[in-house]
Amino acid sequence: MGITELIRHFRQRIAERPVFGPFSKTSDPAIVETLGHAGFDFIILDTEHGPNSIETVQDLIRAAQLSDMAPIVRISSGDYEMIGKALDVGAAGVQVPQISCAEDVRAAIEHAKFAPLGMRGVCRYVRAAGYSSMNKADYFRQANEALVIIQIEGQAALDNLDEILAVDGIDIVFIGPYDLSQSLGVGGEVEHPLVIEKMRHIVNVCLERGVFVGNFTETIPQAEMWTGHGLRYMSYSVDVGILYEAGKALMSDFDRMRNRSGQ
Repeated sequence: MGITELIRHFRQRIAERPVFGPFSKTSDPAIVETLGHAGFDFIILDTEHGPNSIETVQDLIRAAQLSDMAPIVRISSGDYEMIGKALDVGAAGVQVPQISCAEDVRAAIEHAKFAPLGMRGVCRYVRAAGYSSMNKADYFRQANEALVIIQIEGQAALDNLDEILAVDGIDIVFIGPYDLSQSLGVGGEVEHPLVIEKMRHIVNVCLERGVFVGNFTETIPQAEMWTGHGLRYMSYSVDVGILYEAGKALMSDFDRMRNRSGQ
């Protein structure tokens, strides 16, 4: 599936129902492709807390496309130049962490969109344009369909939430529960009542303005709770964590087999 088709398919899905996808901390395209075949809607290729560079990310994007899964690249905090690079190599969208004010959003959109919506650096000799095989007018128009996802994860963002959401061009607001918990003085306690209260406030304000909302979850009960509150962009765990949990469950089964056999 081509990248523009993937973006349009993703937009259609999220308009109809919640979409699910893991973060990815690995550099192996086979793992990304496997998760796509498992049926995930998207994957967040992490360059903030993962080992990947733009060189490795482009192969992970290819793997996601091969399995019809939307590749989203989370950039490093403040690295707005990475936005254009990620989109050049074919990302369906970018996820921008540590947004704290409206100016941060405007900077992200400026780097993600070609004129008249932004001032993204212009080059059509890139993978997203078929290395110049696409009609350039079609490319520049279609490229502006890429998703812009902003992360709200601190007290400053909470204080400036109305101003942040007033900026045109936000496709999804993603709540980072761990960083939010830290900023609220209860680091790591993502189910603390204060964290839940602030997250619900963000969700309600976004939904009132017709903005899709998502967050990071690690358990099925968490995912069920937040989809019940109207969240649509649901990040479920991390590829390495999913692999660990699956392996751990298998070893528990093997231990029971050994105990039954007396070995």
